[in-house]
Amino acid sequence: MDASEFKKDFLEGVKAASVTTGEGSCACFVDNVSSYLIDNEILPDFVPCYFPGEYKRKKYRIDGYSLDEFDGTMNMIVADYDGLNEDRTLIMSAANQAIDRVMVFVDAALNSSLSYDVDISTSASDLIDLLKNNRKSIRKFRVFLFTDAKTSARIKSIDIDDFEGVPVEAQIWDLARLFEVCTSPSIENIEINFQDYIENGIPCIEANVGESQKYKSYLGVIPGELLADIYDKYGAKLLEGNVRSFLSTKVAVNKKIRETIINSPQMFFAFNNGISVTAKSVQLKEIQGMKYIINARDFQIINGGQTTASLYNAKRNNHADLSKIYVQMKLTEIDENRVSVDDADNLIRDISRSSNSQNKVSDADFFASHPFHRQMEQISKVTYAPAVHGAQYETIWFYERARGQYLQEQMRLTPAKKSAFLLKNPKKQLIKKTDLAKVHNTWLGHPDTVSKGAQTNFIQFANYIDEQWQINDAQFNERYYQSIVALTIMFEYLSSYIPKQSWYEGGYRANVITYSIALFHRLIMKQYPGRDLDLILIWNKQELLDPIKEALGIIAEAVFNKITDPNRPIINVTQWCKRASCWDSVQVLNIELPEEIDTCLISSEDNKYENRKANKNQKVTNGINAQTEVVKLPAEHWKRLAEFAVEHHIVSPTDVSALKVACQIPSKIPNSVQSRHLLDLESRARAEGFKSEDN
Repeated sequence: MDASEFKKDFLEGVKAASVTTGEGSCACFVDNVSSYLIDNEILPDFVPCYFPGEYKRKKYRIDGYSLDEFDGTMNMIVADYDGLNEDRTLIMSAANQAIDRVMVFVDAALNSSLSYDVDISTSASDLIDLLKNNRKSIRKFRVFLFTDAKTSARIKSIDIDDFEGVPVEAQIWDLARLFEVCTSPSIENIEINFQDYIENGIPCIEANVGESQKYKSYLGVIPGELLADIYDKYGAKLLEGNVRSFLSTKVAVNKKIRETIINSPQMFFAFNNGISVTAKSVQLKEIQGMKYIINARDFQIINGGQTTASLYNAKRNNHADLSKIYVQMKLTEIDENRVSVDDADNLIRDISRSSNSQNKVSDADFFASHPFHRQMEQISKVTYAPAVHGAQYETIWFYERARGQYLQEQMRLTPAKKSAFLLKNPKKQLIKKTDLAKVHNTWLGHPDTVSKGAQTNFIQFANYIDEQWQINDAQFNERYYQSIVALTIMFEYLSSYIPKQSWYEGGYRANVITYSIALFHRLIMKQYPGRDLDLILIWNKQELLDPIKEALGIIAEAVFNKITDPNRPIINVTQWCKRASCWDSVQVLNIELPEEIDTCLISSEDNKYENRKANKNQKVTNGINAQTEVVKLPAEHWKRLAEFAVEHHIVSPTDVSALKVACQIPSKIPNSVQSRHLLDLESRARAEGFKSEDN
């Protein structure tokens, strides 16, 4: 697949979504582009909000938005779309006009009576309310122009004036750029020229210990002013993804750090632990025997996010003088010439995990690399969905463990093989990590958390999965995955059903869906004690049965009316849906489920029996997988592990028995139980410093 094929498929998908949902193709276009940017950590979330108008004889328009509460960036989206798949070019004047319309809207929202003229139950009213309430905390406006045209090669950058002293930046996203970021192994790099901020760069010393072929290390001292300035420019993108996810649920500005900055800046270096950074390319220069870091590419702070954010906020909000503040910095440069792209990303994650081990950052905060994902991927590849609607072939619900995996698997295929791939793995049956988290948490009864956005919801999901994984990883089996697919089918049904209803006034569709399904589950448990919805029945049918459709239709209307009730405690519907009190108010809705729903239920006893059977089967599968991993390694590896484990006193009698067998590979093969013990022992040993020969 190349960029032109991607564009064609993308636009066809937009048109298909428009037909399915009944929404305009432009709205579907914006929604689909936003989805890709969220997956690639470029947007934190997305709220659709099409609203055109005129203010001071100037036209304005907005198509969507999201506020990054962590770094105070207000993301505003506007579309330039015609859907004709022709060679149309977006020129500078048209781009500037579209971007200007967004800022005219911001001006109208903040400096006119527009809020009184907009229905309070609309997304536009919510956005105006959000802008007003966060007027003092917004540190940057970032305008995204989504276009299906080709961006003119003459557009190198876009200069746009500040808005009332707040910086404004603009980004144009055409489908060629979207394709590039979706198929690249990492998000767009940050490259910093430190000489733009300080004359000679950052003074440093090389601090390599041993002869590592994978990385180099430097110890340096970075001025607090410089650190605040680069955070001002790059915001949360400067922070490695796991750190950003962790901090987004915490108070970004540490009070003790702030007090030191303001009251004792000369003591900051002594009191603060500094920052840890990774980069994939570092340039040095030497002046009178002293080395300086002058440039770093893919610069990411993996530890010290609170320090960085606190320095920025003290400078911006408290006008603190940072001239006396210096921060110690450990920088690890990954050698791309010796490490593959995947290995480099894995190494950065490992460094980040180790660097944060002193803080309260659990394994769940590094969930992107959790074995849960690999298990879901393995299950998805061998679990075929039943053929439906007369089809003579079965299909797969593709679980995308790694970002862009679905597209990347098509890139080198011939047209014939690509057609075969899509026949087996249809795009409508793609499940992403955030999708799984959304349907899972909804069914567990957390629609308020789901409404807080993909990132926040994913963190809660990660905490739950990590905890349950430690108890019994076999519970995440084929039956679990089939249930996730069934819930996904339910989500997709409501997504297309709701926009076509006469009671639906637009907006809040995502909130209505998660609240409706969560309420549906609660009503089943309340009205049919000892029974639950048979999700495997939905899997087998690959569609919802009529009684379920009828129930969801009734519930969705009631939920929409409830969350948009004029008497709600919080005017902003989007913010109201994020509150636990909103979920409490929805749960008291008295809705009688149709009698026919009885045919779609399963008893708790039968459900538990089927789950136990699925757990047992998964344990067998996990054991086979463990055996496969163990026998890949030679006996010499296990002999070295045995010596290390004994020396460090981390071996148990059970481990000894398993090691005795492993040390005789291939003449003897450890059984599945022994193999799992061996892999667990190896994991413990690595935590103590054990390295295999190839490390």
